[in-house]
Amino acid sequence: MASHKGTIAILTGGGDVPGLNPAIRAITVRSLREGYRVVGIRRGWAGLIDMTRDQDADNSDHVIVLTEDIVNRVGRTGGTFLHTSRTRPSHLPLDLVPPHLKDQYTDKINDLTAEVVKNLDHLGVDILIPIGGDDTLSFGQRLHAEGVKVIAIPKTMDNDVPGTDYCIGFSTCVTRTIELTHELRTTAGSHERFLVIEVFGRYAGYTALLPTMAGAADRCVIPEHRFSIERLAELLVEDRNRHPSRYAVVLVSEGARMVGQEEMIYEGVEADQYGHRKLGGLGDVVSDVLKKLSPNYNNGRKINVVNQRLSYLVRCGNPDALDSIVPMAFGNLAVDLILEENFGRLVNLRNGVYDSVPIDVIVGRKKVIDVAKYYNTERLRPRYERFHRMPQFIMTSDV
Repeated sequence: MASHKGTIAILTGGGDVPGLNPAIRAITVRSLREGYRVVGIRRGWAGLIDMTRDQDADNSDHVIVLTEDIVNRVGRTGGTFLHTSRTRPSHLPLDLVPPHLKDQYTDKINDLTAEVVKNLDHLGVDILIPIGGDDTLSFGQRLHAEGVKVIAIPKTMDNDVPGTDYCIGFSTCVTRTIELTHELRTTAGSHERFLVIEVFGRYAGYTALLPTMAGAADRCVIPEHRFSIERLAELLVEDRNRHPSRYAVVLVSEGARMVGQEEMIYEGVEADQYGHRKLGGLGDVVSDVLKKLSPNYNNGRKINVVNQRLSYLVRCGNPDALDSIVPMAFGNLAVDLILEENFGRLVNLRNGVYDSVPIDVIVGRKKVIDVAKYYNTERLRPRYERFHRMPQFIMTSDV
């Protein structure tokens, strides 16, 4: 084998979004041309747990050597061809400990960080590039603290990774939300109903606020502000009465809560390894209550509701233009940092400029909307003011 500068490993963790494969392609093509060997870790952090260090073991299900031919074929597509998982090596349940490690790890919850470090060394990995949200990247920060050379790339359609204004997947999510909301208007208008659309957003309401700002909806409710359902009903009746086709639209972040609602609404009780239960169902609740409250503001007449959860429709399929361009830039920026030997960094896009920040920015904080700056709590919609010299997506990260 020809000599090379070192080995770079790439992995993707958490939910899939359009833009992951373009990022993998950008890293691979540039790294190979710079003289590095590149491998892909399959299924996120799970690939670095399930593999074995036996010299004769077949780890092809966990690790793949990347070439230009491989990444060029998938570089324009959505999802992640390396596959993904929500595995958290530092908090691994006993039933997920691989068979060859069950004698060593017998607790209900186990920390396999040491195994990950040993496996990286066994693979000859010199630099690790995890692509993910704050959960995935928080373990990347842990590995950095353990001495692994890490460059992190932010990915999440919620756009809630601290330290960056933009995360891979966000633009496609916003684009799809706008498109699908406009498509659903025909049904809402035909039946003169409220249109309630539930979108992703556990702690941050960017995926509801930006489409509303772009004209996709009349109102939106976001996790950062507990809303009055009575006020929402009143506003939607006003909106409906003003509209020539007599309908009104509200985008509902899945993590939003009504006044008096203690918890977010979950689909079930099971939590993932990062402690998150799957959200879903707030749109159903809002729809039912709006239908009951509507006569109070509509001269005693009930208004029916078209209720739709966009869910995976906004994260599947191919990336839009921005989620093809930004991942290319993020991937090349990661390689720039490698060539500079500047590790422990999170690549970012801040006020329209590509840069990087210490990876520690991910830990111990959440990136959420500044309600006072960007959200009108009385009107339940974005603030439209002071656009001069604002960045492309208006709302910035304060970190």
